[in-house]
Amino acid sequence: MGAAVNVALPAIGAEFSLPAVSLGWVATAYLLAAAVFLLPFGRLGDLYGRKRIFLAGNVLFTIASLLCAFAGSATMLVGARFLQGVGAAMIFGTSVAIVTSAVPPGKRGRALGVAVAATYLGLSLGPVVGGFLTHGLGWRSIFLFTATLGALVIAFVVLRLKGEWTGAKGERFDAPGAVLSSGSLASLMYGFTRLPAAAGAWLILAGAAGLLAFGLWELRARHPLIDLRLAAGNRVFAFSNLAALVNYSASFAVGFLMSLYLQYVKGFDPRQAGAVLVAQPIVMALCSPFAGRLSDRIESRIVASAGMAITAASLFLFIFLGAGTPLAAVVLNLMLLGLGFALFSSPNTNAVMSSVESRFYGVAGATLGTMRAAGQMMSLGIAMLVFALVLGGARITPELHGRFVESVRLAFVVFAALSVAAVFASLARGSVRGRAE
Repeated sequence: MGAAVNVALPAIGAEFSLPAVSLGWVATAYLLAAAVFLLPFGRLGDLYGRKRIFLAGNVLFTIASLLCAFAGSATMLVGARFLQGVGAAMIFGTSVAIVTSAVPPGKRGRALGVAVAATYLGLSLGPVVGGFLTHGLGWRSIFLFTATLGALVIAFVVLRLKGEWTGAKGERFDAPGAVLSSGSLASLMYGFTRLPAAAGAWLILAGAAGLLAFGLWELRARHPLIDLRLAAGNRVFAFSNLAALVNYSASFAVGFLMSLYLQYVKGFDPRQAGAVLVAQPIVMALCSPFAGRLSDRIESRIVASAGMAITAASLFLFIFLGAGTPLAAVVLNLMLLGLGFALFSSPNTNAVMSSVESRFYGVAGATLGTMRAAGQMMSLGIAMLVFALVLGGARITPELHGRFVESVRLAFVVFAALSVAAVFASLARGSVRGRAE
């Protein structure tokens, strides 16, 4: 979904006359909602049924997709994208827990690898389908297509997915904790997108204070939203989630930046840009099952750290991107990035889910999802901050292509540095072998 929308961003910007910074909100609103609500919905899935929350999320996502398709203004589109993010939080807050609940530990890495591959298959098709739809039918057709897929998923869940999974039945939902965590994350991440304005710094401080209050509340709550012992007493869980946060912060905005680069600087149409961007997720989809199986045999820390190192190398190479960079070099580097990400993602997910008891599967999966969404949000926030510093509020015109490329290269400097930090976070997690399933 996000990959398809990235390809359509120039067309959306042209219709609503949006500058680069505002255009980023079409992607950011979705990620903000997904990050804010993942943890509460993961806990609700543990309490009241993971399939139930998963199904409701698909219904909301489908309705929001229709609202996006018929949006009459940029404000309405951003609002509908926010609703899509809420639905996505319900889906991704429970999907990993459902897979983990249904598969025995010895085959978990392989199953999670297949699940990740399915996700990346969608990412692979996203740029291509999004490019063809935008080029032939306009950007609104992307959301109509997404709504159709959502309806098919709803039918499958109702007719074919039997059974229900709850890991903490009988416990109570921590509503104050949910409000504190959601509000704090929203303030923190929204503040990040407002930088370098002073309001952004104040929002970040408010969010940090809110997260501190959330932590103190959780230590006293009888049925906490998240048992902080998962992080405080579980090195694998803590550092695997930290590695995921930094990894997504360093890599997610690549699709956003490269889509704009290919269309504005290289002069590609959405269809051609999508065909180039598909190189990364295709490699992810092909390699993720192998990486998952490998993590069932070799320590997840080793596989994931090697993947993160490859990701760091790819992002470093993007620092040298320019208007004259050969297309073959761009494609090969996207493939290298896809390989690194595939080797990191499946083993890292396996490490997180294998490090906790079954009653925490929903919260563990949702915590990892929150790190993913927060990292994605931070990644786009970094890109938008660089745009604001280098381009200001100007639209990307041929006269500004030089400064635009400069801003893209500066963003990749930050991303490369973050990815190196993620390698150390991945190595620091320790061994997951021998932990109770």
